[in-house]
Amino acid sequence: MILNDYLEFVGNTPMLHFQLDGASNIDIYAKLEFCNPTGSVKDRAANHIIRKLLDLKEINNDTTLIESSSGNFGIALAAYCKKYRLKFIAVIDPCINPINETLMRSFGATVIKVEIPDCNGGYLLNRIEKVKQLKEEITNSYWVNQYGNPYNAEAYYKTLGTEICESVDNIDYVFLGISSGGTITGVSQKIKESYPTAKVVAVDIYGSVIFGNPPKKRFIPGIGSSMVPDIINQAKIDDVVMVDEVATIDMCHELLSKHNIFAGGSSGSVLAGIKKYFAGKPASSPQKVATIFPDRGDRYATTVYNNDWCLDFRGRQK
Repeated sequence: MILNDYLEFVGNTPMLHFQLDGASNIDIYAKLEFCNPTGSVKDRAANHIIRKLLDLKEINNDTTLIESSSGNFGIALAAYCKKYRLKFIAVIDPCINPINETLMRSFGATVIKVEIPDCNGGYLLNRIEKVKQLKEEITNSYWVNQYGNPYNAEAYYKTLGTEICESVDNIDYVFLGISSGGTITGVSQKIKESYPTAKVVAVDIYGSVIFGNPPKKRFIPGIGSSMVPDIINQAKIDDVVMVDEVATIDMCHELLSKHNIFAGGSSGSVLAGIKKYFAGKPASSPQKVATIFPDRGDRYATTVYNNDWCLDFRGRQK
């Protein structure tokens, strides 16, 4: 395939098949979303949302897009806004990985940093308030709102969900990490449409409030949230499994050492969720488990893949 723009390589990512370590009946089919152009599954939503808004004339070339994101979605939006010659403001916080901030700025985003923690000890709620303020102040602006925008879920329904269903026959389980909610909403809708008996299991992290657990500071981005996304009201979730950040680290290292996959934190969380789930429910017959590995490991070089950081983190968790 020959294209004229690197960002046009979004989607149609590879799928890797391997068996769950210690469980020969569990066949995992993992969509390698870190193969998208800016390195994450969020490329799909950024590209789809912007194209949809332009096609429907909900925005024009003079519109300023605004979003709260210190991670992959902010990077993807910055890249695709540059592609479509749109202005973009990313509202971030001090916990942002310096690499992420550099990438956003390099793609041309205006970056505004919220410095005051919210009532949960994080920054998300205050970032959202800042976005709302900017939306009021800036004429012809549009809040992308990954937590509530139906075009976000639509992106994953039409692309990622469809690709999974076309690649794997008779899916038994789908394990999906949850954060802003768009991916699990769109993919679960498509999976249930194609394979009604497939069980959709959401993987969340302790410290996230999405499923009613108490908030606490989280150190590995990409999974969990300090607010409940409106968009997940449309998700088709059958079960939830909670994991901790130590398990996330362990599974990231297992993916690298046993499968040569250099994946981000949420990928480790999902693998930890699969292991925890089936540890209490051993499969008596072969089970096809679909999942996604949302982003790549280089953005976690100072945390998950830094031995000193990991040793310190484990010590603080005891």
